[in-house]
Amino acid sequence: MKTARGFTLIEVLVALAIVAIGMAAVLEALTSSANTAMYLQDKTFAEWVALNRIETVRLSGTQPGAGTSSDDIDYAGRSWEWRQKVTNTRISGMVQINVDVRPADSKAGDDRGWYASATGFMSNAIAPPTNPPPPQWSQQPILGVPPTSSGPQTGGNPGTP
Repeated sequence: MKTARGFTLIEVLVALAIVAIGMAAVLEALTSSANTAMYLQDKTFAEWVALNRIETVRLSGTQPGAGTSSDDIDYAGRSWEWRQKVTNTRISGMVQINVDVRPADSKAGDDRGWYASATGFMSNAIAPPTNPPPPQWSQQPILGVPPTSSGPQTGGNPGTP
């Protein structure tokens, strides 16, 4: 007489342990992927804040003096801290603007934890006008191909007599 054979309790427990270890690895990979995506999103927003700060300085119309300034700004539903450092360059009238950005709730020290940095330049030097003569535009509109003298044509549009 044959007896029915099934899984023993130990075999079931080993199978469940293998499944649990596999699921833990999958969850760890998903968590890591989500954290990376959030970090990259924050880095992108920080870069935009830095570039916007440089453009705000440029559009102000006045060249900033050398020095460091900082402030907070709300962008994309989050508060960001930016630090701007303006330094003179070897070119007279031109300054270099460095902007560092990080989340305002960051607990990093003064020179650490910046998510993004951007560098721009601004100058108040303008090239002197050269006063070129105005172009010699014709006062008469060109209505068509000007008539040619009699004789063979050279150049011009192909297919015209």
